[in-house]
Amino acid sequence: MKRLPMRKIREALRLRAEGLSGRRVAQSLSIGRATISDYFRRADLAGLAWPLPVDLSDSDLELLLYPSQPGASSRAVPQPDWAHMHAELRRKGVTLALLWQEYREVHPDGYGYSQYCARYSAWEGKLSPVMRQRHPAGERLFVDYAGQTVDVICPQTGEVRTAQIFVATLGAPNYTYVEASWTQSLPDWISSHVRAFDFFGGVPAMIVSDNLKSAVIKACFHDPAINRTGLWRILCPGALITPFGNDLRTLLRTGFSLSAIRARSVSIPQK
Repeated sequence: MKRLPMRKIREALRLRAEGLSGRRVAQSLSIGRATISDYFRRADLAGLAWPLPVDLSDSDLELLLYPSQPGASSRAVPQPDWAHMHAELRRKGVTLALLWQEYREVHPDGYGYSQYCARYSAWEGKLSPVMRQRHPAGERLFVDYAGQTVDVICPQTGEVRTAQIFVATLGAPNYTYVEASWTQSLPDWISSHVRAFDFFGGVPAMIVSDNLKSAVIKACFHDPAINRTGLWRILCPGALITPFGNDLRTLLRTGFSLSAIRARSVSIPQK
């Protein structure tokens, strides 16, 4: 079967991404349905999805759609360690360009940069379907209160008080600090940060907070009003403080269990 121009394949992938069926795409581009189905199958196997990487050339796209068959006479291209690359990209200052340069130093006959990036994107696309963010080590600290609370029972009086659970998680290693406090008020909020910074051994470049009143006075997608109390600024000199939306996946990934806290006696200083 004669191969289609890569320009048409790009257009077919774009139309499919816009929701057109294979039949509608075939009609729009005057291509047989079997042919368009074959290209979509090849794109799926290669992990390609619209939009394609901006630096993916037509020749690299064709190589992804028509990889060398096992036993073919053409040489085998040395494969990068994609899993190691994925882990390295979480380190501060590490980029795809840097990893590609290191790869080519070891394998001068390896992939060009655009195909290297495209194949990594294809590999990454086969991982679990979650929203992926790359966090340089130590750059972002995500802070919030857990949705669940913990009941604290005084062993002398039997009085039951409800404690809030403060969570702070570093974006790259998912290193997590958790503590209980009586309220979500500004004094408790700041005190929890003091102890978290002491636990981590420093202050990150960016503190990403939920739209809690103690942190964000006015929630707004474009221009939120941050609580810039003097003590808060003293605690975080030079740190960028920014709110996030409702999608707190970094904190959710910590997966800590409140049952472990409920299973033992909890002692919180009285105020």
